[in-house]
Amino acid sequence: ASFVLPISLLIGLLVSGFTPTYAAVIGIIAVIVSSWLTQNPMGPRAVVEALALGTKNMVLTAVLLCAVGLVVNVITTAGIGNTFSLMIASWAGGNILIAVALVALASLILGMGLPVTASYIVLATLSAPALSGMIADRFVIDALVDGSLTDGAKAILMLGVPEAMELLAGDMSYAQASTLIGGLPLEIAAPLRDLIVPTEITLAALLSAHMIIFWLSQDSNVTPPVALASFTAAAIAKAPAMGSAVASWKLAKGLYIVPVLFAYTPLLSGDWTAMLTVFGFAVVGIYAIAAAFQGCMEKPFGIAMRAIAFLAGTACLWPSDIRIQIVGVIVVVILLVLNVRGIGARLVSAPAK
Repeated sequence: ASFVLPISLLIGLLVSGFTPTYAAVIGIIAVIVSSWLTQNPMGPRAVVEALALGTKNMVLTAVLLCAVGLVVNVITTAGIGNTFSLMIASWAGGNILIAVALVALASLILGMGLPVTASYIVLATLSAPALSGMIADRFVIDALVDGSLTDGAKAILMLGVPEAMELLAGDMSYAQASTLIGGLPLEIAAPLRDLIVPTEITLAALLSAHMIIFWLSQDSNVTPPVALASFTAAAIAKAPAMGSAVASWKLAKGLYIVPVLFAYTPLLSGDWTAMLTVFGFAVVGIYAIAAAFQGCMEKPFGIAMRAIAFLAGTACLWPSDIRIQIVGVIVVVILLVLNVRGIGARLVSAPAK
């Protein structure tokens, strides 16, 4: 508990706008002071040894970042990053879910030969612009549906898509607006986005894109057939490699759900009420989906209750209608009560001696 203070202080300094170097120095001093409140206070020798160990670890990270920097410079100079972003935007067709799936696939492939940090940096260079643009485009779509586009925005839109004049003259559905914005060329979509989307929405979209990429860059550790961390753990435990990888994948289902929440909900960009609401529904939904995959809440249960738990968990994560989410939570609570009472529980044979 004593070391909660340094972590909180570090996060507070970074959020307040202090440089990472300044925040790190203050955080180190706070760790030393906090250790004096524990049973193992740090003396001069322990401080020197900790600094030496940190320096050794920093050398490995610095070498990795130098190597990744060369890759990023090559990607930037050759224009591969812009090309990859255009490919994602083209293949996804304005659908954020497809874009997230493409980023997940790319991170899985990159994870075969790169550490997590390097995979994140390369993926962020390649796909963050396209992903953040698609997230910000939802604000443009809402403006089209509401009919609140400015005359300048309408002029840019008609310049790129002359046939949009008829749509702008009447009421436009959300599906029509999504199709129109998803089909815009980059040279039209970018200035239109800059003109309509407020700065805070743009920054929130960029943060969401980077958090999606950061989260998905971890998937090569637990997703077969790569699952490097799982294979390492299996070798240490002398367990079947692929069986351990599948088990790790089943335990890490939130790894694939949370990026979707970043993309479709105000988990990072809303007020405290919205963020806590999304967080609460997400906890219940992920718990239900995990129970469905594992076949167990507090006690094992059968295939019918697993199907119901999966559907209820999915409903809790459905961002478009809070009524559906509330129904999902109610169903999960009912399933949990029934499971605790042993109703619908599946008999499990005792382990062999």
